[in-house]
Amino acid sequence: MYTQDNVISNNKRLSSFQLSKMHTFEVAARHCSFSLAAEELSMTPSAISHRINALESELGILLFKRSHRKIELTKEGERIYIAVKSSFSSLNQEILEVKSNEISGELTVYSRPSFAQCWLVPRIAGFQKQYPAISLNILTGNENINFHGHGIDVAIYFDEKQPSKLYCQDIMTETIVPVCSPEYAEEFDLIGKINNLSQCTLLHDNQAWGYDSNTDEWALWANNFNINCLASSASIRFDRSDLAVIAAMNNAGVAMGRESFISNQIKRGELIKPFIDKKILCPQRYYVATLPNNKNTKIELFIEWLKNEVQNEGGESIV
Repeated sequence: MYTQDNVISNNKRLSSFQLSKMHTFEVAARHCSFSLAAEELSMTPSAISHRINALESELGILLFKRSHRKIELTKEGERIYIAVKSSFSSLNQEILEVKSNEISGELTVYSRPSFAQCWLVPRIAGFQKQYPAISLNILTGNENINFHGHGIDVAIYFDEKQPSKLYCQDIMTETIVPVCSPEYAEEFDLIGKINNLSQCTLLHDNQAWGYDSNTDEWALWANNFNINCLASSASIRFDRSDLAVIAAMNNAGVAMGRESFISNQIKRGELIKPFIDKKILCPQRYYVATLPNNKNTKIELFIEWLKNEVQNEGGESIV
């Protein structure tokens, strides 16, 4: 019987005897069968049932609902099963790494879409070659993700403010400059003639550093150089910087290019900087965020790799 007194008396750390029974519970919960658990553990079904009954009594928690030839986890049992399964998985991974002397396992990285498309993914082969046993899972989005709810290990953001409840490290700064195709620059006579922007279509990343960035990126640039000719310009808005740049490459207008993203297009002549001397350093910067006090070696290696990539390519790194 699971009384309140029973729960209170067992409100302490698991004993070594209870930990040994947890393995039996994990197998039984995984199969949802005492018989199959008995086969895996080379025990009798009655012995499995006895261990589970003893564990339930000691914990003061009903783990399984029993019916004729069928068992299923209770809500409490489901929660404990998830925790036990995760703990065993983590323990097995650590043992594997110790035995192989190699860092391995999954690492889930969350990034802003444009950063993933233009900077991270083109370089990711280098990380894979350096750490072949780490299986990367790369997710993208513009929202600030909930680490606990989505299984994220490390996130890469571009913003001026950093979340106070996360551990953050700056990675690099960013410089922005207007870019367009050579054909577009010729059509509107843009080279060195900023006032001609009033006749152009401006391509905006309206989520440059948040959901409500709107035209702030262009406004930041224009205010820095006291440019007042943009009010009459037509516009197309995107929710990703790389989409604005692709539109510029295809003669749709002038985009605000991030120099860390557009170097290859500039080298290939697909884009030009019609006002090459008019570039500014953004107050926003790229940074990585993780849960506080997270000593995961894979996370540390990934962050170190990011920093090395920035430095090796001559980027504006932040130490």
